[in-house]
Amino acid sequence: IVAIPLIVGIYALPYDMALRNALATVLFVSVALTDWLDGYLARKLNQTSSFGAFLDPVADKFLVCASLLILLEMGRVTAWVALIIIGREIAISALREWMAQIGAARSVAVHMLGKFKTASQLVAIPFLLYDGVLFGAINTRTWGTGLIYIACVLTIWSMAYYLQKAIPEIRAKAR
Repeated sequence: IVAIPLIVGIYALPYDMALRNALATVLFVSVALTDWLDGYLARKLNQTSSFGAFLDPVADKFLVCASLLILLEMGRVTAWVALIIIGREIAISALREWMAQIGAARSVAVHMLGKFKTASQLVAIPFLLYDGVLFGAINTRTWGTGLIYIACVLTIWSMAYYLQKAIPEIRAKAR
């Protein structure tokens, strides 16, 4: 969460855009990798906590949403892409909270589809932040745009999946 203002702030620096893009990309990738490592080690060493289980996905969502807003401002993603991804994050977070309140949190537990959605976002975003040619051959805007569209499809698909899992619980509680 602390890194988010740093990523945003990079674009206020008086440097050339290519340098700002590279700095933001390196910071985003570093944050994403250390977040993954932290979670991996916490599980492996049995050092998990309910606060960590709450904060980790919140931090991930903040990072993705802030990055999407930066990319939207720079014209690297469309408003509908940002709206789909950010809207899904809000909707599923609210659904999970509500399902926990009615004692049905297991029905909307994290699924592999959600993990694929997150992975596609976490690869697409640094490509779009970089916005250049990598290793003299990879146009990161082209690849990032393709990956963010894949992320949008997975975003909608995973939201439909979670809603489908929640509907029986919702119907049962409505009776």
